[in-house]
Amino acid sequence: MRFNFEIPDNNKTLTPSPPPAKTPPSSSKEQIEWIPLKAHPILTTTTTATTASGGVTNLIAYDKKASRLYFWESHTQYLHRLSIRLGDSDDPTLVLASSTSKVLQPDVDLSFGVSNISINRNGSALLLSGDRGFCVMYLFGRNSTTDNTIICRTVSVGSQLYYENHNSIRALQISWHPSTDTHLGILSSDSVFRLFDLSLDLDKPEQEYYLQPVEPERCRNAASICPVGFSFGGEHLWDRFTVFILFSDGSIYILCPVVPFGSVYRWDSIWEIYNDAQLFGLKASNPRAVSYSSLAIAWLQATFPQLASQPAEGGSSVALRAHPYVPFDASLTLQGPLRKVCHGDEEESELQGTKCEGRAVGFLYNIISKDSILVTAWSSGQLQIDALADEIQPVWNVGNPPRICVDSHDNILGVAMICESIPGDRPVVKLDQPLDHTVWLGNPPPLLSLAVVDLSLPKHMDKGSLLSMFADPFIPERIYCLHGGGVDSIVIHFLPFTSQASGKDEVMKPPSVYQILSTAQRETSSSSALCGVLALEDSFGFSWLVAVTSSEGCVVLETKDWNILLPIHHERERNDSLEEFQEKDTPGVLSKELLDGPNVVLIPQASPNLRALAADSIEGRSALHQYCKLFHENYVEYAHKVWFELRHHGAYLKEVVDNKEIRLRDAHRDLLKVEERQPSLDDRINRALEVHESLEGRLQALRNLPRAHKKPLSRAELDFKTELDRFTGLELDALRASIESLNARARKFTQPSQGSGGSKPPHRQFSGRRKNPVPESQVSQLRSAVEKLSLVNSETSKKVKLVESALSKIESNE
Repeated sequence: MRFNFEIPDNNKTLTPSPPPAKTPPSSSKEQIEWIPLKAHPILTTTTTATTASGGVTNLIAYDKKASRLYFWESHTQYLHRLSIRLGDSDDPTLVLASSTSKVLQPDVDLSFGVSNISINRNGSALLLSGDRGFCVMYLFGRNSTTDNTIICRTVSVGSQLYYENHNSIRALQISWHPSTDTHLGILSSDSVFRLFDLSLDLDKPEQEYYLQPVEPERCRNAASICPVGFSFGGEHLWDRFTVFILFSDGSIYILCPVVPFGSVYRWDSIWEIYNDAQLFGLKASNPRAVSYSSLAIAWLQATFPQLASQPAEGGSSVALRAHPYVPFDASLTLQGPLRKVCHGDEEESELQGTKCEGRAVGFLYNIISKDSILVTAWSSGQLQIDALADEIQPVWNVGNPPRICVDSHDNILGVAMICESIPGDRPVVKLDQPLDHTVWLGNPPPLLSLAVVDLSLPKHMDKGSLLSMFADPFIPERIYCLHGGGVDSIVIHFLPFTSQASGKDEVMKPPSVYQILSTAQRETSSSSALCGVLALEDSFGFSWLVAVTSSEGCVVLETKDWNILLPIHHERERNDSLEEFQEKDTPGVLSKELLDGPNVVLIPQASPNLRALAADSIEGRSALHQYCKLFHENYVEYAHKVWFELRHHGAYLKEVVDNKEIRLRDAHRDLLKVEERQPSLDDRINRALEVHESLEGRLQALRNLPRAHKKPLSRAELDFKTELDRFTGLELDALRASIESLNARARKFTQPSQGSGGSKPPHRQFSGRRKNPVPESQVSQLRSAVEKLSLVNSETSKKVKLVESALSKIESNE
């Protein structure tokens, strides 16, 4: 393990150049033509070859601030930039793009195939990554422009660490930090998480965290220590300073606090966690809680010095900038693995991932109101959805000092630390026991399992392919999953803390899964036909899903009218009255006053007989005037109200009627289809009954076999079988190769001794040339080494035989 920290050379630093100056408009103003995005020639005529690794590709990115869509063309290595306009005056659900586009080209030839692109927060840099390398392309500060092509500066990050000829370290996941514009987080195959600051140094990381999730003497298999991916936390308490790390066995660990140097945060959010640590940590009765809260308060005061000098309201400060700081005698603790909340008498050592098959291949963190949701994707096509049952708190390992790099003025330039998990057993939360509300004890938050979703991926898909997930920007309860078979939408209906805060005693409903886009791949296809999927949203509540395919072009789906809730079924008893039915089912289009009708005209009791009055007399005219007044107050005003309501609600009523007619036609069409399919359904039911009877007969015959009453595998046997399955393809081939090499070396050293028959040959003297005899000490050392090697060989052979016998027994039982 090495820590390469030096004071960076100022000549090697690279800061993104400012945007180019605006050119004066030309005399001949060309009017920009806006066309639908799905019909744009760049997306419909450009063909992009998919990667051969079987992973999910994403070759499109969206800059929300500038309303620009970027598309990477693989075979020409060009980046197309399109201006986007969401909605139109005639059709607000339409996504438009400018007919003219800008072509951006990197200033160096890329030595790898680009499979994913992502843009930073301010839209100044684009990350280009693939299986064999990655680089950053700056979108402003062009060098030259030729043939309407902008040449952009492209740089490599960590070139001395990743993808070198003498170095096999691969970057497993690369992501922009959400709080800065220049920091890049990289998780590599050597179990190290690095944070680079592109504005200071491109070769040396600003922060390095060496992850050691399990103690060496407690390591059970090699699959549990392989990292898969990571995710930065969201805007919720200490989550904004947390990095979630996923390993291949499904275990999740967290690092807190991790803050980029120079990042900016809101004053009220920092003051909230600062006040929480002082209120609940320092005043706790447990000395351990006081120690952890004191470390957290010291870290906050050193990272944000304005906290101690300004009042609680923040004064004139709206945001705080993080200063470089790290404790000199403590390193971060790798908290985890995060355990599940047990139900009743469940096993306390149960970790997440034991209910799903295969290995973990993807990870997503999503904040929904007060709930932190963690979604783990498995190679079997299952999604495991969990929620943090408690708040995250920072934990340090005192006595394990980090490595710090400083300049001549004692300013911190870089830090590296070894992050170990806390040894020993951790308390497990059970639902049937009262929760312990003592905080700041250093225990990682438990996980509350919400659901396990099976996507039912096609059988011809590669089970080891990755699954890409992202949350809907408009509706955080909806998650999109991109895989080789298309795009699925998963809607979460139950949130533990949000439901409690709203005062609703809701039942835990399973998530809804909808397949919104299918690629209809053939069985011979091994790569995804989708080149990228992203979600767009505007300030009026409209949202779209844009997907780019490798050959067919662009698909734009409008998602505002999608019903994310389950349909509500109103059950009504037969003895309900007509008034209750009208109150339940009558839409609130017209007011209740108009539905009741005009007021009843009340004739005065003291009025004279109208027949006895003359029309031209004073009494007759007075009575006529009185009745006209009553008629006007009741019927004319009511008619005016009805006319006014119908005038303003006529369009809405017409839309309601049209929708009812469309639903009626659809219902008639469905009924006709059902009537047409009824004979075939009857035949299928009859055939299913026949097959059911035959299967029952075969099952009864199988029950009579002698092995039918054999007991199933126990829990320990199932765990052993799971560990053996994880060993398959990881260590067995290497173990056999080492055994063969050891056998060859043993035979090489034992053949001369076996040929002698166990007796020492007589000492002979030869005339002429004479060799120097081997010293007796070297001969004894060689013999002892051969004996030890033979013992290791025999023990290894025994272990291999035990593994093979166990595998054969399990295969015979199955």
